[in-house]
Order: sequence, then structure tokens, then C-alpha cells
Amino acid sequence: MAYKTKEWRNEMRVTVDYNYMMSKSLGDEGIKDSELRAVKESAERAFEYVRLNRGRDDLFMGWTELPYNQDAIVADILETAKKVRKKFKYFVVLGIGGSALGPIMVFNALKHLHYNELSPQKRNGPKFYVEDNVDPVRMQALLDVIEPEKTCFNVISKSGATSETMTQYLIIADILKSKGVNLPENIIFTTDASRGNLIKIDESFGGAFKKFVLPDGVGGRFSELCPVGLLPAAVLGIDIKGMLAGAAYMDGLCSKPNISKNPALACAVLQYITMKQGKNINVLMPYSDNLKLMADWYCQLWAESLGKAVDYEGKKVNAGTTPVKSLGVTDQHSQVQLYIEGPFDKVITFISVEKYACEMPIAHGCEDIPDVGFLGGHTMQELIQAENKATAYALMRAGRMNYTIKMPAVNEFTLGQLMYLLELQTAYTGALLNINTFNQPGVENGKKATFALLGKKGYEAQKREMDSAPALDGKYIV
Repeated sequence: MAYKTKEWRNEMRVTVDYNYMMSKSLGDEGIKDSELRAVKESAERAFEYVRLNRGRDDLFMGWTELPYNQDAIVADILETAKKVRKKFKYFVVLGIGGSALGPIMVFNALKHLHYNELSPQKRNGPKFYVEDNVDPVRMQALLDVIEPEKTCFNVISKSGATSETMTQYLIIADILKSKGVNLPENIIFTTDASRGNLIKIDESFGGAFKKFVLPDGVGGRFSELCPVGLLPAAVLGIDIKGMLAGAAYMDGLCSKPNISKNPALACAVLQYITMKQGKNINVLMPYSDNLKLMADWYCQLWAESLGKAVDYEGKKVNAGTTPVKSLGVTDQHSQVQLYIEGPFDKVITFISVEKYACEMPIAHGCEDIPDVGFLGGHTMQELIQAENKATAYALMRAGRMNYTIKMPAVNEFTLGQLMYLLELQTAYTGALLNINTFNQPGVENGKKATFALLGKKGYEAQKREMDSAPALDGKYIV
């Protein structure tokens, strides 16, 4: 494989340019070198915390070892994917959160943007859908475009108690049974190794379901590089070994506790310093339609990891910044006005692509109209790259902090690097904030309230409390 050669890896290295975060570019609005030096020891401690706890399941840091410990799993995934591609016309992921955001992000990044609309010969694989909500209109729309008996459904839930995923499963299972389908023939489970409701369902079928394990130490938002994401990617013909190799390569680039040599630590320190300055909005703005859904995936990673009420000492901190997804060039025409002239409360992270999959020449024409004619002879790649650079420059001139993650191209190896970079950045930032990056108590409270409203046994007291809550008495409805 090409990604195994040193020369190619170096050519495909993802880098971070944070010149437009610094006072040398922004003046008083920028970060001074002295501020970087002031957090040097804290950054080193954050680095050591992540390094020393690598792979610990009890701390949900098993994701750090995923680039290295899955050879047998990858072989099984590739063999299963081969069978799925041969047998089925459609492949559908049933999941929520990271179980859905990761697979759809990788699909969007690495496959044709209109993949499902291509002819079977050009597509060379099953049509792909991710059912990541419980909107009834969305489910019906899916059923309108697939043939369930010709579809492989990948049900992803570690506990098998995720209400959204299991709702999807119940609907699909009922449809398949009505068509005389033996469920294990059309359904693959990605779940816990030995416990949970999907395991119980499998046991009721005599262990007939094909199953992949969602590892104990890997939370949903960090799960794209385990079977959660690798199986759908492999079914689509994506080089999953290349993704894992890219993640391992980025891990190697981040092996030093020095922000001038560790790109993920540099990003974490920049975000940490700006948090302390009161900049509470974190914008991710890729300049690539293939990376549009990277921003969706990142928003969960960042918000669910860092939005915490208390630190490890129990001190109330209400940590975190609000992630915002944006897309260049599209959102230059909807959001950038605010970024340049609005409050000084944002940090913008650009993702720039140095070489797109194609260039698309711009034809000559309208030479008598200078506002149009100047475009002829250029390419769309030149235009989008120029707009990217110009937006970063305009923000800098307005004293607005921004930095750029540069991808030489969008492929499996660079995408693996980018995912691991953002995961490490998040882990380092959580360590700097002294919070538990890997739990999600706020989400769990919402789940419990949903159980109560739907009458799940054991939640009667919470149902009574919710029914009597002042906010539900109708007084402020207009």
C-alpha cells in the first residue's frame, strides 16, 4: 500500500498553521508568546495524563489504541464487507450520536457526493443510508427508497437500550418478519461483547446474528475507528487500513509534550487560552464539500466531551465552548459577516485542502464584463483556495482569531490523521480543564426523562415530578 512508504506519508502529512492566532499577526487581540510559555507546564501535564492513561477502559481511553490493536477485527470486517457487497443492494446503519455521525461523515468524505444516484456499475457497492433520528417522516422516506428484504441493516448500540436505535430496530425487524425474512440473514449487530439487549436478542435466535464488538473503553463519539465506523466504510469499499494507518501516523506526530512539535497539543492550548479569555464559540469551517459533515461529527466530539458542570475536584466550572459548524465557501455568504464584525467571542478553525480530487476549469467568456471575465482560465480549485485564504486574511485584519488545519488531499490516510488529531485535541483540552472528558451526565439525564415520559418501568417517580413541574402548567404559553 502506498501509505506505507515514508515518502508518501510525509507528502500526506496534515499540519496546523496558527500564525493568525498570535499577537504578531493580530496585535493586542492575539496570543503572546509569553502566554504560551505561561501554560507550558499545564500543557505538559495534559500530555502526560493522556499518555499515561492510554488504552485504559475504565477511563474510556481505549480509542487511543485503536490504530494498533485491530488486525484480526479488520480481517473479519473485510471478509464480512465482501459478503455484504455481493449479496445486498442496500446497506443501512441504524444508530444515533457517534454511531451515526461517524459513518455518514466518512461516507461523505471519501465517496462520490452523489454516490447513491450513480449507476450500479459506477457505484460498485450497495446504496448507503444512515438512519440517525426517530423522526417518523425520515423513517418513511427511507422505506420509500429501499427494499428491506434486499437490505443489510447494521444496528449499532453498546447496551441495546438506546431508545432511538432500538425503535428503529423494532420497526425494521417487524417489516422484515412480515416479508418472511429470517432476521439474522439481514441484520448485523455492533454491540457489547457479552451483555446488553442485542446480545439477548441474538441468544433468542441461537446466536445466529453476525456481531462486531464496540470495545468497553471506547465511547460513541470516539468510535469511528472501531467496528462502528470501520464496517460501514469497508462495505463502501473504503480503505479502512489506510484510515487506521493515518491515525497511527498522527499519533506519532503527537508524541512530544511540546506545542511546537505536537499539532494536537498546539490546538488544545490555543483553545484553552482563548476559553480563559472568554471566547466561547468554536467554529469549524472546512473548505470542502467532502468535509462538510466532519463539522457535524466534530460538534458532538467537542460539545459532549467538554461541556461539563464540575471538574475532578467537584468544583462548579461549567466548562466548554459552543461548537458551530460552517462550510466554506457557502457560509462566507451567511456567517462570516458576524465573524468579522460581531463580538470577539469566536475562534475559527479552517480545514484547507491543498489538492482536490479534480480541478474543474472555468471557461472563458463574458470578456466584455470585467466582473465576470477575469474568472476565465482559472479553475474552481484555485477559486475555493483563494476564497479560503482571503477569508482567513480578512478575519486576521479584523483582529479575529483563526487557525488552519491543512490537508494535502482528502483520502483515507489524511482523514484518519484528521480524526485522530481532533480526538487528541479534545482529550488534551479536557485534561487542561481538569474535567472528565469521557462521561456525559447531561445526556443521561435527558435519556431518563424520556424513559419517564414514555412510561418505562422504574421511572414512575420522575414522571410524577415532570407532570407537576411549573414549566408544564401552561402559564407562559401564548
